[in-house]
Amino acid sequence: MSFQKTFKALSDPIRRDILALLRAGPLAAGDIASHFDVSGATISHHLSILRDAGLVLDDRQGKYIYYELNMSVVDEILEWVTALKGGNDDEKDQ
Repeated sequence: MSFQKTFKALSDPIRRDILALLRAGPLAAGDIASHFDVSGATISHHLSILRDAGLVLDDRQGKYIYYELNMSVVDEILEWVTALKGGNDDEKDQ
């Protein structure tokens, strides 16, 4: 995983909103696009950036592409942030 690509992907509010939508489970690209007031091509571009950063996985089913969170990358980011912070809050209480 490239943190540079990951943080670039996370820098855009629409991409963060897409990730928030995908917390509930996989969605087709059209279903994702219906939540935003931008063109389908723009959403496709955002999804491509998220996929290239490893934050989402895509699965083609017939003529539809479904996207879902890649939790292994999300977990790596959380581990890195936790290590940067210096551990979890329970360690501070001891």
